[in-house]
Amino acid sequence: MNIDLHQFHGLLHSASLVEAELRRHIAPLGIHPRQAQILDAMDRLGPVSQADLAAGFGVTPASMSTMTDRLLGAGYITRTPNPVSRRENVLELTEKGRTLLEGIAKAWTAVDATISTVLGKNADAFITQAQLLRDGLGGAVPGAARATIKLDQ
Repeated sequence: MNIDLHQFHGLLHSASLVEAELRRHIAPLGIHPRQAQILDAMDRLGPVSQADLAAGFGVTPASMSTMTDRLLGAGYITRTPNPVSRRENVLELTEKGRTLLEGIAKAWTAVDATISTVLGKNADAFITQAQLLRDGLGGAVPGAARATIKLDQ
């Protein structure tokens, strides 16, 4: 049986291995990769509604609420009612959350270095192709196109 019969198998397995490498580097920070992504997006977005953050990650507001509850409990973010729309919560990074971003960046840099080491001169081309695949499948970097929250009229 040919285990590489389908083209995506190697990509899927590689993605799992890269995520495992990221988990190894981020574990000392006491967070998970998705939590790191949320904090990073919040840094780019500034004050952001929980609903907008959920949309940026392609998850339900309830799922985002579960993820942000953990960050809130750890003191990395705050959640306050939007003064303009009380049905909407606004999330913001705390100083503790901003400080954690430094460790997240170091972990991501270490994973980038691993990818560069493994792929050598092909690393840049691979990353470009991976970004094209992400974009072509409808993905986007949460916070890349800045969303705005109206906090006043």
